[in-house]
Amino acid sequence: MRSLYARVLLITLATILVSSFLGFFVSNMYYHAKLKPYNDRKLVGIAEQMASFIEVSPETMESYLHNAASLGYEILVVDEQGGERYYGSSFRERDLTTEAKQAVLAGEIYHGVARFPNQPFVSGFSDNASSNTVGVPLAKGTSRHALFVRPDVLLQFGELRSFFAMIGLLAVAFSVLILLASTRYLVGPITRLSEATKRIAQGQYQLKLPTKRRDEIGRLAAHFMTMSRELERVDQARQQFVANVSHEIQSPLTSIQGFAQELAHPDLPPDERERFADIIARESRQLSRLSKQLLLLASLEQGGEAMRREKFNLRAQLRQTAQLLEWQLEEKELALKLAVADDIEIEGDQVLLMQVWTNLIGNAIRHIPAGRSIEVRAEREGGRVAVRVSDTGDGIDAAHLPFLFDRFYRADRARERESGSVGLGLSIAQRIVQLHGGTIEAESSPGQGTTFTVEL
Repeated sequence: MRSLYARVLLITLATILVSSFLGFFVSNMYYHAKLKPYNDRKLVGIAEQMASFIEVSPETMESYLHNAASLGYEILVVDEQGGERYYGSSFRERDLTTEAKQAVLAGEIYHGVARFPNQPFVSGFSDNASSNTVGVPLAKGTSRHALFVRPDVLLQFGELRSFFAMIGLLAVAFSVLILLASTRYLVGPITRLSEATKRIAQGQYQLKLPTKRRDEIGRLAAHFMTMSRELERVDQARQQFVANVSHEIQSPLTSIQGFAQELAHPDLPPDERERFADIIARESRQLSRLSKQLLLLASLEQGGEAMRREKFNLRAQLRQTAQLLEWQLEEKELALKLAVADDIEIEGDQVLLMQVWTNLIGNAIRHIPAGRSIEVRAEREGGRVAVRVSDTGDGIDAAHLPFLFDRFYRADRARERESGSVGLGLSIAQRIVQLHGGTIEAESSPGQGTTFTVEL
């Protein structure tokens, strides 16, 4: 299995080769379509100028053609008897047809360059064949000749071709060397990320990756570090959750076990027996409540597939919640005010959202002193509905606010334990709100009361 370094290197080299191949192909097609007719016309003009000069000074024909050949042209002169004279470098192929020669002797112009066959990977510009020429008639005194001309590419561009060939080879060589270094620069961080994933799989979350780069790899490293910290937090939360569940279960079980042993004594007074039995019943209810809350939280963590969404009137549901908690309100002499418009409707699972309102109002009832008040207000804000549950209690210290929605978190553990709370109500409320695509937040300050805001 090739490494990423080798893959990037091979893909880049292949890209260079394919790009060079396509570049030559497109350039050659451009030559055949655009440059070849232009070269043909230009060579015809040069050949006609040569013929005109010879016709004016026929005695200089030999020297003139030799000089023209030395300047970078391959020249063929055919006389009426079929004799051929070559000037300059020899043609690679002498494939000029007799019909073409006779046509030029008869006064026609031969466009061999323009008629060169279109071939995808053969450039007619450098094909040194006598058929790849232009021909014009030449009158030398009373005799007629055919003059065929083409550029001598090697003579005109020989040094330049070597120069460009050297440039191309050196460019490829330096490109490969730079590519080796740059590929390692690109792949190095990814290799470190791969090693970091192995460490995370082993439970090692304290990672240090280069996050100063501003490209995609730098952002990937930054996101990876964020993910590592979040996984560490989740792992710690999981361990804490297990420890909290164990503690919450162990405490009532220890009480039940101890008082059950006391009940087994035959000489236990009736009033003590009754008190111990009451404690066992209370701790059993605590265990039952805890198990139900854990089951509900586990089902909510699976997602909202089983949610029954329907439209319903929010005011009616909040009034129903108030009626369910009426005996607790009366017991502490608390006033509850509902400020909800009759026409506010929301879409969601009625049973789950009832759990949210019950948890929030129930928490307020448990925490505020007797004789205070609670207000539940709902109003439209844009395309959402905001429900605020505010109380006039003593408030919550700012140090506790970030942890209110953590599982088993209690700001006042002693009082919460006495009230029968297991510390999961706000976690459950938050998960239900999240499943409905909403948010829940808490605002409080000592002496100013507390407000929970749910947006749906």
